[in-house]
Amino acid sequence: MRFDLTDLKLFVHIAESGSITAGAQLANLALPSASARIRGMEEALKVPLLQRGRRGAEPTEAGRTLLHHARAIARQVDDMRADLAEFATGLKGQVRLLCNTSAMTEFLPDALAAFLATHPQLSIDLEEKLSREIVQAVIDGAADIGIATDAVDSSALQTFPFRDDPLVLAMARDHPLARQLGKKRHISFADALSHDFIGMAGDSALQRHAAEQAARLGLRLHCKIRLRSFEAMCRMAASGAGLALLPEAAAIRHNGDDRLRIVKLNDAWADRKLLICVRDHDALPAHTRELIAALRRI
Repeated sequence: MRFDLTDLKLFVHIAESGSITAGAQLANLALPSASARIRGMEEALKVPLLQRGRRGAEPTEAGRTLLHHARAIARQVDDMRADLAEFATGLKGQVRLLCNTSAMTEFLPDALAAFLATHPQLSIDLEEKLSREIVQAVIDGAADIGIATDAVDSSALQTFPFRDDPLVLAMARDHPLARQLGKKRHISFADALSHDFIGMAGDSALQRHAAEQAARLGLRLHCKIRLRSFEAMCRMAASGAGLALLPEAAAIRHNGDDRLRIVKLNDAWADRKLLICVRDHDALPAHTRELIAALRRI
């Protein structure tokens, strides 16, 4: 079966307008040509794609399946054209980079800003995801570089050390859990889950990870409030509103008035390291290898 973009766009126009005539006009095709193209598609697939009637034409079950894929292909083509159009304005390369919450907020902003300042003809498409999603995306070729924790299996990829990134609990010094701990400097996550937490708003990879760890213990992570930054979480925790689970670097950075008590977690999953993940370093474009080198130096 061989369909071209004109066939697919024509079918989308017909399905959305409810008429072969209107669809042909939208596709800038003569009606006989449009009808012939639809017949050719149906003959190639050996199934009817349109239910024709007095009121026009609507997709059959097979037609609705084709419509779904045709729309997806059209979006991909539009995205491709938009990306390639940037090269006409001087852009020389794009890097698709996926990272976890900690890398996104604590380590990458300054590093990427410095890199882009010296590489003005590059662009970076940065997105936050869970570490296991990052690894799978790099394996599948959906991302050039991933920054994920060593808690997930990345053995199918080439990896390079990026940062130590342990998770800690931050709380007010007079919080009930802080008083309960006394001089202890470590706690298990399970022992903290009876208290209210301060979480991250939105679809935060760190928040989802924390909820999953609680579920594995057969417990629930109760978030009293969700905020959009580690700084806001630390300020709220310092006021005594709850516990904040966040990277140690963020807790230390936002503890300016020393009102927070920072407690390490005993759990193995919290003692994590961040890794740079790629499929094949030597096969990457030169500008992508340069970015990896810059991230490893910082």
